[in-house]
Amino acid sequence: MRFIDVHGKTPVNTPVNPSFPHWQPWSDIRWQAWLKKSNDYKKALCLLHQQGDLVARNNFIDNHSAHWGELKPWLQVLSLGKCWFSESKELFSHYDVEHFRPKKETKALDGSVKDGYWWLAFDYTNFRLCANVGNRKKGIYFPLHENSCVSTYDNPREESEEAYLLDPTDAGDVSLIAFDEEGKAIPQPSITEWQKQRVLETIKLLKLNEHESLAEERRKVWQKVTQVIADINATKDKLCQPGNPAAKEKYRNHCVTIKAFTSQEAELSTVAKYCILFRNDPQLSRLITS
Repeated sequence: MRFIDVHGKTPVNTPVNPSFPHWQPWSDIRWQAWLKKSNDYKKALCLLHQQGDLVARNNFIDNHSAHWGELKPWLQVLSLGKCWFSESKELFSHYDVEHFRPKKETKALDGSVKDGYWWLAFDYTNFRLCANVGNRKKGIYFPLHENSCVSTYDNPREESEEAYLLDPTDAGDVSLIAFDEEGKAIPQPSITEWQKQRVLETIKLLKLNEHESLAEERRKVWQKVTQVIADINATKDKLCQPGNPAAKEKYRNHCVTIKAFTSQEAELSTVAKYCILFRNDPQLSRLITS
């Protein structure tokens, strides 16, 4: 999981990216039309909800799923083509536009089911890009802390809910996850018990360790970065010797490799980043691309 900065971003102000030739920013007219349609759909849902026809309400959501599908290319550009939760490109299968807060029903840890966040069904701020391995596993799960307030249509307060699921658009949430040399996602050391519970439930709900090929690719990234670090350390010793331009060039190339592994464009870059931070070497840490 890597932080996705969505603050203030829309399909209108997201620029062309050479890596995504299919993406073209929307015109303001198109965006305003999309937002109007979202608002119209929400009004229709409110009416059906007031009438008590929950079946028709949920069917309406399903029948208009193409609306949020229109934003999938934009969500891909925001994450540079990576799943927002696993940070993989194709390892985790195809992408879904995932509703962070489930739109029709929600399930707690004990399996109990209650009404979902239907009023957010067409709200783009509730959309996340998730490969369907994780999205299928998560399903309608959105457990809250037992003492959490619960947002409702009549009293919306999503920002005050204490959710188990980590949100990739929240930098604080993203910082809670670490990785080990076996390619497993783990809780960051020295976090609170509640934060640890959140990490472990997120890993389970999204199948972040259960999907073997994903964990294996993380392990390979860790091994590759470990080898580059060893090469850097070996080359640093040679830099102390005068008249050794070859060592300086090798050191520079190794540093470039580290930057490539940790760049935002790189698949599983957070694994590479944590592999470096794990060494607690200030000189290595400075090489990490923000």
